[in-house]
Amino acid sequence: MTACGGKETSGAQETSGGKETSGSSAAAESKETKEVSLGLSAPLTGNSAQYGESFRNAMKMAIDEFNAKGGAVKVNLVEMDSKNDPKESANIAQKLVDNDNIVAVVGDFSSTTSMAASPIYQRSGLVQLSPTSSHPDFTSTGDYIFRNVPTQKIEGAFVADYAKELGYKKSAVIYIQNDWGIAAKENFEAKFKEAGGEVSNSLNFNPDTKDFNNILIKIRESGPDVIYLGAPYTESALIAQQSKKLGIKAGFIGTSILYSDQYIQLGGKDVEGTHLSSYFFPADPRPEVQKFVEAYKKTYSKDPDMFAALTYDSANMLLSIIEKGETSRKGIRDALAAMKDFPGITGKTSFNDIRNVEKDLAKLDVKDGQFTLYKKE
Repeated sequence: MTACGGKETSGAQETSGGKETSGSSAAAESKETKEVSLGLSAPLTGNSAQYGESFRNAMKMAIDEFNAKGGAVKVNLVEMDSKNDPKESANIAQKLVDNDNIVAVVGDFSSTTSMAASPIYQRSGLVQLSPTSSHPDFTSTGDYIFRNVPTQKIEGAFVADYAKELGYKKSAVIYIQNDWGIAAKENFEAKFKEAGGEVSNSLNFNPDTKDFNNILIKIRESGPDVIYLGAPYTESALIAQQSKKLGIKAGFIGTSILYSDQYIQLGGKDVEGTHLSSYFFPADPRPEVQKFVEAYKKTYSKDPDMFAALTYDSANMLLSIIEKGETSRKGIRDALAAMKDFPGITGKTSFNDIRNVEKDLAKLDVKDGQFTLYKKE
């Protein structure tokens, strides 16, 4: 049934009238079938809704595929809109932990939003598995908190090395003033300086800022050859547009948070040439990746992005545990902590003793209005 103000679905079909529904009638369900739910906390509306849409699409697809196998356990989805707001994610966490049918939660998107909810999940003994929270401190809340992406310490250093490989020597840094943005800028700057680079400016902005001219005027005066974008795609696209209007010639480089079609659609020609990192690329020739891409495109009429891929793997890790008959909250936690070399589309995944993972990163560029793999000239 619809739980706690969230929207509960069984596969791709939503509930109505407060009762759970599925692809077949309740009478046709086997009396031996057990039902449990996975929670999803994600920004389904607001400036980060593109990320939330990828989360939801991937979760629904993974659960549909699981239920189609007709096993002894049927899994429903309870999806809730955090709006990428820490207060909202904390409220959602309390509602989800109070729903006894929920055995684990996937989410949230940003580190700040995820970390606001983590103490609630930890105190209640409910797994929180974030596909994308990369702040180094995220999993330190406790042993029920997991991530399916490496920390900014790893990605920040990777992007700094990428910048040096491209020949950039002087970087300005613009970052969003939140937990993720601070971690992103600190780790990029540390590695860039270590490699001999100069950071000319390190300037922050508050969430929902639209006018970056004051920041960019200061950057124009310092004359960097590249600007590191420690910000989501919406703000980064605005920064790119406004910098071009001010005559700034510097290039742009950033993390995988920029890997969204919305970045290109919003920024247009002004984001051309942007360099970024990613843990997934749809053109990866591995059979499991191409099978996922084909299925996603068939269902949603577009390519999956990195955020969909990481969420799909996160959901499938939990579903693989449920498939083996484990449906208790503690049992799922223990099985997830012990997981080794899970064969996902973003690579093999194992959790270390602090529930972090390691994955390979790819270098991408925006070329001719689309993301492409970087090719060294």
